[in-house]
Amino acid sequence: MSEFEPIVHSSDPVTLVGGGQATRSDLQKALTLAPLCVAADGGAALVLQADVMPAAVIGDFDSISDNVLCQIPEMRRHRIAEQDSTDFEKALTRIAAPLVVGVGFLGGRIDHQLAVLHTLAAFPSRACVLIGESEVVCLAPPEINLPTQAGDVVSLFPLAGVTGRSEGLNWPIEGLKFAPNIQIGTSNQANGPIDIQMDGPSMLLILPRRLLSELVAALCAPDAVQWPVHAE
Repeated sequence: MSEFEPIVHSSDPVTLVGGGQATRSDLQKALTLAPLCVAADGGAALVLQADVMPAAVIGDFDSISDNVLCQIPEMRRHRIAEQDSTDFEKALTRIAAPLVVGVGFLGGRIDHQLAVLHTLAAFPSRACVLIGESEVVCLAPPEINLPTQAGDVVSLFPLAGVTGRSEGLNWPIEGLKFAPNIQIGTSNQANGPIDIQMDGPSMLLILPRRLLSELVAALCAPDAVQWPVHAE
């Protein structure tokens, strides 16, 4: 399912911009962590408004205006006409980078957000952090250590059956069998720094937005453990 020819190659994290709720400030924050910018279809409008030229625009081009499209050099336009996947999926699966920082994919229509979260679980080897108005979201990797502070909200939401272990959470998760209609782990709290281990690529990790830089650093660390391609 993940065998797509990459369009964008980068040894550093990449910012991916969608057409959902986002501000120029959101984009600039992402670019400080992931300087190379890619737009998913209509996300190109925000990118150009911020005076940034995307390295590529990827999508089916049904939500990008002609006025915006004509400002993008033709060699940077990558139209993928099929309608079986979202623009987020089209772009994410064609970026070869250690991490993607997503802007403009949270907020707005709930069905769009659910489709984005589905894609995170469908392609777990494509490490991605999504920036929301007050939170950041990623698919929890096999193990992650974060410098959270006592009282920080740490939410875990399963997209399929999964188990794991934790240190530093107010309510430890070991022994729990998570599943969407059985057991979720929202509104947990950190007692200090946390270590979370998951047995499968099916758990969303939701953190306060102020931890964005720390989350990106943890996912890009030289010893970071990521889900293998065969997990997809």
